[in-house]
Amino acid sequence: MTLLFNLMAQSLQMLLVLALAPLLIGFVRKLKARLLRRKGPPIIQPWLDLIRLLRKEVVLAENASWLYRSAPYMIFAMIWVAASLVPTFATGLTFSWSADLIAIIALLGSARFFLALAGMDIGTSFGGIGSSREAMFGSLAEPATIMIVFTVSFVAGTTQLSEIAAYMVANMELRASVGMALVALLIVAIAENGRIPVDNPATHLELTMVHEAMVLEYSGRYLALIELASALKLLLYISLIACVFFPVGLASHDAGAEAMMIGLCAYVLKLAIGGGALALFETTTAKMRIFRVPDFLGAGLMLGLLATLLVFVTRSL
Repeated sequence: MTLLFNLMAQSLQMLLVLALAPLLIGFVRKLKARLLRRKGPPIIQPWLDLIRLLRKEVVLAENASWLYRSAPYMIFAMIWVAASLVPTFATGLTFSWSADLIAIIALLGSARFFLALAGMDIGTSFGGIGSSREAMFGSLAEPATIMIVFTVSFVAGTTQLSEIAAYMVANMELRASVGMALVALLIVAIAENGRIPVDNPATHLELTMVHEAMVLEYSGRYLALIELASALKLLLYISLIACVFFPVGLASHDAGAEAMMIGLCAYVLKLAIGGGALALFETTTAKMRIFRVPDFLGAGLMLGLLATLLVFVTRSL
């Protein structure tokens, strides 16, 4: 009975992140519009756009290879699995043994790799520009993420997310290293999701776009999968920040349905707070020049490195 309950909870988490990811994008867009005194689209508009794309016919370039056709499925699967592994409303679920920070980073890196290859596959200039910029940003974002993982794992003694969340709940204390890791992860999350000030997801200006340049030739169900994967990626980073740094409200796997419902409500509240903070930040911040992005990511890398060094220094005292 316990195994069946855990399987149901794990399945609920997988469906939950899939359902909430487009709604999170819609919530951010709606809130940004309201902050600018506009009505804005409804929160369910991203889901309506995805349904519309799924109904459209696929148009592909003549020289598109099998990689270009299969990349959206692989990207979506990798990011969905990574987002489903992050504890949202409960810890210690059926697949929690695989919810490892290094495994999640590997899945995200693999998704970036296939997206960059797909951008270069058909040989358009925009796709090549977007792929080269994505590779440049990834070369700085991934080392910063590794430094963050080192910091958190040294503090908690593990890279397993459920155990990290349990440790953070049991040791609610201010740590300078954890604070630096949090700021570094926020910088990485903004860059990885192509949000302002790194990129503007609402524009198609050729000189500045990164993510949009790689998927410019996609249409129909392929574009729907990539857009859904992009929404899942944003939800993944907010869930990761909430799980590692703000694990309040997470239920245990052996808790009852009531505790899990409380954890579910707490998770939705965390998503709303994260989406609101993102909307407010993007509304009050201007997009930076593309050549300033390495400096922005470099700051995240240095913060992650300083956080790791600070953990070692405090341990030796």
